[in-house]
Amino acid sequence: MSPPRTLLADPAWRPSPRAKGLWALRSSLSWLFPLAALVVWAVLDDGRRGWQAVAALAVLALGIWSIGVVPLWRYAVHRWEVTDEAVYTRVGWLTQENRVAPISRVQTVDTERGPLERLLGLATVTVTTASSAGAVRIEALDLDVAERTVTRLTEIAALHRGDAT
Repeated sequence: MSPPRTLLADPAWRPSPRAKGLWALRSSLSWLFPLAALVVWAVLDDGRRGWQAVAALAVLALGIWSIGVVPLWRYAVHRWEVTDEAVYTRVGWLTQENRVAPISRVQTVDTERGPLERLLGLATVTVTTASSAGAVRIEALDLDVAERTVTRLTEIAALHRGDAT
């Protein structure tokens, strides 16, 4: 049983260390299109090598930032915790969001695993609540941690036999 806590306390747990790899891989895939566009531009337009070099340097710098720095920054910020009273999350890297979802408001608990998450042995737990703010997502957990979290949330929510509204 978790000790009582204030609503303003930071969540205690981090995502899996492999979250950094997941976020870097997702980011690197998103940079394939700009890279391909640069290659096509270089092949089709021989007259503007100066602008192509500037564009290539910009894409390279932004790509290195989003692939090499942002995942580390996100990992330093992301936290989550489940107590007998609530689900707590903190996410973001530039803009940070703290969410508290009282257990009495939990409606469903789902596990999601996309192709990259399956490749890395990770999962995302989504806690849907009776809230207009939407579901609370706990991203990039080790699969066994995600499964234990879903089990624990299901057990705790069953003790709060309300209608979650």
